[in-house]
Amino acid sequence: MARTIRESARGLRTIMVWSLGSGEPLATCLGDALRHEMNFRKRTSTRRQQPDDKFVIFECPACFENGVMKILLIEDEIKLAEYLRKGLGEVGYVVDVAHNGVDGLHMALEGGHDLLVLDAMLPGIDGFSLLTAFRKSRQTPVLMLTARVSVEDRVLGLQTGADDYLVKPFAFSELNARIQVLLRRTHGTRDAAEPTQLRLADLDVDLVRRKAFRGGQKLELTAKEFLLLTLFLRRNGEVLSRTEIAEQVWDMNFDSNTNVVEVAIRRLRSKIDAPFEKALLHTVRGMGYIMEERKE
Repeated sequence: MARTIRESARGLRTIMVWSLGSGEPLATCLGDALRHEMNFRKRTSTRRQQPDDKFVIFECPACFENGVMKILLIEDEIKLAEYLRKGLGEVGYVVDVAHNGVDGLHMALEGGHDLLVLDAMLPGIDGFSLLTAFRKSRQTPVLMLTARVSVEDRVLGLQTGADDYLVKPFAFSELNARIQVLLRRTHGTRDAAEPTQLRLADLDVDLVRRKAFRGGQKLELTAKEFLLLTLFLRRNGEVLSRTEIAEQVWDMNFDSNTNVVEVAIRRLRSKIDAPFEKALLHTVRGMGYIMEERKE
């Protein structure tokens, strides 16, 4: 089990993270540490920073062997940033978030991230200026986000040093795909944080070939049904609310007042459960849905 300890004394703040023989991935260890750090900063936001303030993380070497990737998201739209943080966390990344250019540049230079997702329009320092300063000393891949659709803006972003450019609004699946491409290009391998196979009872999903089987029988799923199924399998044993499902499977402009989630769940059940003896996808009344194997 991972353990996080904070020691505070005379301006020295240290977070120590290590694994106690469980092989717990960095996503949990470092993620817990950073969440503690962010909470600490919120509680002490009125105190003027001292010159000797330090923030040190001792990271478990075994965690790095699992290949978990760290992403820095710099986005000033709070709702969008939380949506992306949650979604990227679900697919296996450790995600740090900054809501302005000043904090974003500091975290980018000090955080040792594998990739940056950078909004072009930021308070404090805009995304283009941040990227220019960052590229003076770092070559970490950068995916730039913007609401601007002109070719000139895209060219400016790429010339400034962005490795890819994504125009808002966009689907989360496209963002995730572009991130995977950039990480493969940089690290020479497929995203190590993501498994290639998911399994529950006699239900198997091949993420590489994007195929699903139950009891050896191939399931004919639409693209959205496949995404929905993989979400449930990744969160096996967890109750997922209707809103959370909508945020993860549909893009950020999804209208949660429609019944599209219920319709999708019903269709998915007709393919993965109805033809078989034992159901795996269950309704939790008043809460949402859960995928798990239940004993008779």
